[in-house]
This record gives sequence, structure tokens and C-alpha cells, in this order.
Amino acid sequence: MEIISVKVDKPEDINFILGQSHFIKTVEDLHETLVQSSPSIKFGVAFCEASGDRLVRWSGNDDEMIDLARRNASNVGAGHSFFIFMKDAFPLNVLNSVKMVPEVCRIFCATANETEVLVVGNERGRGIIGVIDGSSPLGVEDEKGRKWRYDFLRMIGYKLGPSGDEK
Repeated sequence: MEIISVKVDKPEDINFILGQSHFIKTVEDLHETLVQSSPSIKFGVAFCEASGDRLVRWSGNDDEMIDLARRNASNVGAGHSFFIFMKDAFPLNVLNSVKMVPEVCRIFCATANETEVLVVGNERGRGIIGVIDGSSPLGVEDEKGRKWRYDFLRMIGYKLGPSGDEK
């Protein structure tokens, strides 16, 4: 058995979701889920089939995102794994919907960070044992950091201000 680290190949500002599912229908169900989540989302989905023809199945509405999904799924090569690459949306906008797709078993990560996928392989195939998502912490948040986080979330519209308005 061999453990390897596969670097996710993507532009710095592109978000992706890496997960595991159990059936070829995943590709179409994820496509429908993403389209329904946002009218402006651009995405590509790729799924590593684990039996039968054992192809990387794919779908999407953006050639660049489709290429990223197919290339990274092929590089990882773990049966029943899937990649979703997206622009004009964030994982936060689609993650709960993706998790509700009946075939989805787990999500390994949802990020724009530099990521490496830890893969174990033997003569039968490959499986994902984890991910390295971003870098290790450099310290513990202090009060100044807490205030910055609080203010930042309100500035970008993900939380309401103290009076309940958006500012």
C-alpha cells in the first residue's frame, strides 16, 4: 500500500468541493443541484466511476471549470470521488444542497485554498484518506482578531449589524 499526496491543480481564486458518493447518477444530480442554487454559477463536475467502464464522468456549464474538474478527478483517481469547481459562487452557497444529494456520502473539503489530497493506493485502486487544506495556524485569535472577524463578516454581507440592518 502506498500513500501519495496529489496537489489540486487550480487558479488561486477558484473554489472547489471534493467529496465522495456512491453512484453514477451523482453527476446529473449534482449538475441539477448546482444550477438550481444560483442562476449565475459557473461550474464543472467530475466523478470517478468505481466499477463498470471506470470512467471519469463529467458535466457542467463552463469549459474552464469542466476541464479543472476532469483533470483533478483523473489526477486523484479515487473511486466514487467527485470534484466540483465553481466561479461566480462560493461553496457556502451550495454546500448544504450538495450534501443533500442522495448519493453524496461525505465532503472532504470546500475551499479556494491550496490543497493536497492524501490518497492511498494498492493493486485494486485508490481511496482518499484526507486532505491538507491551506496552511497550519500561526497563533490563536486575540480580541483584535475577533473584532476584525466580526466586522469583516458584516462588511461582506454574511452577517447583519447589531441593529439588524446589513451594516
